[in-house]
Amino acid sequence: MKDLIIKYKSVIKFILTFLVVYAILTFVYKVYLDSSDGSTYYPDYLTNLVAKQTDSLLHAFGYASRIEKHPDEPSMKLIVNGEFVARIIEGCNAMSVIILFISFIIAFAGKAKTTFFYILAGSILIYIVNIFRIAILSVGLYHYPWRSEELHTVIFPLIIYGMVFLLWMFWVNRFSSLSSLNE
Repeated sequence: MKDLIIKYKSVIKFILTFLVVYAILTFVYKVYLDSSDGSTYYPDYLTNLVAKQTDSLLHAFGYASRIEKHPDEPSMKLIVNGEFVARIIEGCNAMSVIILFISFIIAFAGKAKTTFFYILAGSILIYIVNIFRIAILSVGLYHYPWRSEELHTVIFPLIIYGMVFLLWMFWVNRFSSLSSLNE
């Protein structure tokens, strides 16, 4: 058993680091959500901001869109050209994806400064791409409502998780301490 632990020390370290960082960030995010009462920003600040920025992007694309509080659930209704096309819920704000991204990068950490700036740049990129993906999904749902299942369950996740995967691969091959071992 001891030989296996020694042999797979780096794998065990990666898994434990990933799980600890993921658990801590998820806990902090849950505390943030629990402290959001929805009175100022509904349903929470980050989800509200994503909804507003998506609305602004849709306006830039030339669509008459608006957002409004959903009367029956903690979400924002997204209306495009007078048609209710989507609801923006807490899960749409990309925070869980960013937490996953950060946990992986820290588990494969490289130099502290490089790791910090990569996490910052990657998180901002994920956030921005998320705004675009919600806008694209909304336009798709407006023009092709019969394709809602494919748009939401295939295209929508493919955009964000595909980009996160590419960011991870770039990190591992270029900046992580693992890449320096392979040179």
